[in-house]
Amino acid sequence: MRLAACVPTVPAQLVSSLEKCGIRTDADLLFSGSTWDIFRRLPAGTTTLQGLEKVKALVANLASAPGQSAMEMIAEFSEPDDGFLTGLPPLDEILNGLTTSRRLIEVSGDKGSGKTSFVLQLVLHHLVYHPHSSVVWVDTTGDFSAARASEILELFDEPDALRALERLHVSSAFEVDTVYEVLEELRFSFAATPPPDFRIRGIVIDTIASLFGPILSPVSSQGHAIMTGFMRQLRAFAQSFSLAVFVVNNSVVFTPFVPGSASNNPNIRKPALGPSFTFLTDATLWLATCKGALESDAETTRHVIQVYRSKVTALKPSCAFKIRQGVLWGGDDTT
Repeated sequence: MRLAACVPTVPAQLVSSLEKCGIRTDADLLFSGSTWDIFRRLPAGTTTLQGLEKVKALVANLASAPGQSAMEMIAEFSEPDDGFLTGLPPLDEILNGLTTSRRLIEVSGDKGSGKTSFVLQLVLHHLVYHPHSSVVWVDTTGDFSAARASEILELFDEPDALRALERLHVSSAFEVDTVYEVLEELRFSFAATPPPDFRIRGIVIDTIASLFGPILSPVSSQGHAIMTGFMRQLRAFAQSFSLAVFVVNNSVVFTPFVPGSASNNPNIRKPALGPSFTFLTDATLWLATCKGALESDAETTRHVIQVYRSKVTALKPSCAFKIRQGVLWGGDDTT
């Protein structure tokens, strides 16, 4: 969360002074150094040491996710939720209860495993069958293709399916600060009265690895602090505004803790961004390309999806499916 979003609760003059010292987000204020270290960097007379302590406590409170009573949770889960599905029964059986609102879902896998195609089909299927919903797609690599989305929509047997693109809002954001700006604009739109005609029901960040991969370091905790603060804000955003949030992640080689057991084997993969990222989402969907089973159509590839980890549903059997020209086709259950 950017400190500017805390104004007027936090004095604007203090926020401006902190930003000039390079402290722009809650993570910077809470984790970049002690209160005394930050106080010494501020211009004389900006605030007192005790005042800065109070501001840090206030920002920590604002950045924390609100609690929820058990009665509220019962009411939430008793209401029908039009979640994000693919339209393919075998895949949707795995996704049932997972891609609903208030969820932060990681979609991970190797390059070419079908991550973006999978999430794009989730989004387009939702927009076609929920005409009063809209989705924000945050493109962090510049690879989003509106033409590809249009080609997929042409396959839907629904009138005006192509108009779903009017409710898919694409923002290019190549830095974390830019994504924060996108979220702040959304926050203001949610606060607007009357509410917009098309309610935002989902956010996609493709990919999250391009934002945080370059700033993570094994010798410094600053990058991890920035990533943790951002993901906590994203989770709070999903819960506060009843959104489904999907973050597309890359993969890295799995290096076990036991020396020599499978060390540096490139065939054993895991989600990128380190072990701490695992605990910052509600679930992880893992996609992989099936090997050894060639299709007669060179444009068709076979894939498999599984629930790699989940806090909100039981683990389920994996499912195979096909992708042809960016479109998902039905699959068969596997083990």
